[in-house]
Amino acid sequence: MNPNLSSLIQVSAAARICFFGDHQDYLKLPVIAGTIDRKIFIKARPNNKNKYLLQLTDIEENKEIDLNQNINTVLSGDYFLSCLSLLQKKGGRFSQGYDIEITGNIPVNAGISSSSALVVAWLRFLLKAQDTSLKPTQAELGHWAYEAEVLFFDQPGGLMDQYTIAQENVLFIDTRTGNTEKLTPNMGTLILAESGIPKQTLTVLKNARVYGQEALKAVHEYDPNFDIYSAKAEDVQKYMAVVPDLYKKHWKAAVLNYNITLQAKALLSEDAPNSSSLGKLMNAHQELLENCIENTPSLMKVQMNAALKAGALGAKIIGSGGGGCMVALTTEQSKSKVINAFLAAGAKSAYEVNLITSTTE
Repeated sequence: MNPNLSSLIQVSAAARICFFGDHQDYLKLPVIAGTIDRKIFIKARPNNKNKYLLQLTDIEENKEIDLNQNINTVLSGDYFLSCLSLLQKKGGRFSQGYDIEITGNIPVNAGISSSSALVVAWLRFLLKAQDTSLKPTQAELGHWAYEAEVLFFDQPGGLMDQYTIAQENVLFIDTRTGNTEKLTPNMGTLILAESGIPKQTLTVLKNARVYGQEALKAVHEYDPNFDIYSAKAEDVQKYMAVVPDLYKKHWKAAVLNYNITLQAKALLSEDAPNSSSLGKLMNAHQELLENCIENTPSLMKVQMNAALKAGALGAKIIGSGGGGCMVALTTEQSKSKVINAFLAAGAKSAYEVNLITSTTE
């Protein structure tokens, strides 16, 4: 039965920060990410037009979706239609039209996954607007979002963004299985800084993915018994000679970032992890992102170094890189100095963010 025409649907989805394991999920290695208090908001009121009339307020665009149309072709990046098509294939049916306003306070093209937040929020709206009764768990919703955003368009990204945003927690994600484990959100004071440089997602992701996969392939061809999930830091040099020169840096990053992620998981499994130790791991992770993945523009290096000198315990680029945002782990006492240091070094904006968690399963 269609919703009452006076009913209003309101949903949201949060941005995410990857703390450990950047460029690891497409190698089937684990990641640690969490959701923050920056969100996409969708407000929808039923209409009598059998259409979704979308107003994307922040970017001053409008879009119309006719619910009577057959979705045969979806242009690359049209997540509104990919989500609708996906749910239809899963048995969802949609006939009630809505006037829809989409707003948000997530920086766009900045590495904290505004696109995945939009996909998750849109799926949440569709599930409330459906004529049928699809009721995924939050974990299933994350996978559906991954299907709609990545698999639908055969893009090179992993599943971290969608899984984290849908489950809205600090998560350790086993990307081999999709299993997730909740970790503590009590890691310290977090500062988000917008560099002002648009990120270069697809180019960075494609190179990092291919190079990382080729590096692991070369090691497996040399030693079929090698198991990346048992790899230690000393394995970097042990197998370096068999890795082609083009992929050596990504081989190093794969092994060492994996070990850093496991160390971070151990700390974040404690109720009150040592922030200084977390900061050191964050800096070690960033060093590999800079020097091996090579995803950090020089200006962002300057901005993060300024934050560290001002008292930040750790700082790293967020997401695929090539631009976008940075996160700094600091203390309550030094957060103002860190914010000012980012701004003085040329950051577009810098401000405190808070981790958010959900008890919804």
